[in-house]
Amino acid sequence: MPKELIATAPQKPMLREYEDGPVPEGHLRVTVEFGAPKHGTEMTMYRGSRGARFPMGLGNMCVGHISEIGEGVDGFAIGDRVAGYGSLRNTHTWRADRVLQMPERMTWKEAVCFDPAQFALAGIRDGQLRLGDHVAVFGLGAIGQMTVQMARMAGAAFVAVIDPIARRREVIPPAVADMSLDPETDNIEAALKDATNGRGVDVVIETSANYAALNMALQGLAYGGTIAYVGWAKECKGGLDFGGPAHFNVPNIIFARACSEPNRDHPRWSFQRIMDSCWQWLAEGKFQCKEIVSPVVPFEESVEAYQDIDFHPERSIKLGVQF
Repeated sequence: MPKELIATAPQKPMLREYEDGPVPEGHLRVTVEFGAPKHGTEMTMYRGSRGARFPMGLGNMCVGHISEIGEGVDGFAIGDRVAGYGSLRNTHTWRADRVLQMPERMTWKEAVCFDPAQFALAGIRDGQLRLGDHVAVFGLGAIGQMTVQMARMAGAAFVAVIDPIARRREVIPPAVADMSLDPETDNIEAALKDATNGRGVDVVIETSANYAALNMALQGLAYGGTIAYVGWAKECKGGLDFGGPAHFNVPNIIFARACSEPNRDHPRWSFQRIMDSCWQWLAEGKFQCKEIVSPVVPFEESVEAYQDIDFHPERSIKLGVQF
């Protein structure tokens, strides 16, 4: 009997058996081989935020091969490797027009980085990062990891990365980041100012949704610089000061979300264009994703591994699950 990872209530994960019915017209049945949850938005819902409904499936994207094809589906064959959105479960029945076909060279880790890549790209674009800019990326989960690589692709002359978890800082390739900082031990403002001849960075991409991080970003930002706030912000209960640095340095704070339409650059850019661009780059191997998806655990251990995301974030960057 196939199983799926669900939460029966806030922070209560379990594996549950289910049955598959016939494959509907226009759909594909996929036998899942790998998958990954989404540590930010999904974890917020898992903890019982407003709007969360239980039981809820846990997981964000899956990769597998086609095992059945419904009527009216063209362009696919049994055994094709594909990816799609869905919770962690042994099988998925997806609409054919929503399935992502994977080229032969593409790895499963590249495929499950599709979602964080979209939000990283939105942060880069909304932050108006330009050739030669000095950039700081706060938060090195999957979105932050993709953002760092995109910042270099976009022409950043200097990239600093900031995260309190050493493991996340250490997987950044040396050729991608010029400076790696621990906000719990390093003076972020001083380090960013020293590295930029006292100016501060031109652009900050803030992915952690931590108000203490936003406060540090304001202090290390250049006069008139831009902060692209990518994380899902919660209620502010401290750690943020809109006093001197914000009042006198006139920063631009932009809230960036890839899937909010219309896009800021509508009609030229849309969420579909963001998705198409990210999938193409991932399929071509433009990003290093191997170390981002870590650790990888068997599906049978996914309950404990999912709880680790919640209570021990230092143990993972983006959890991978192998079926």
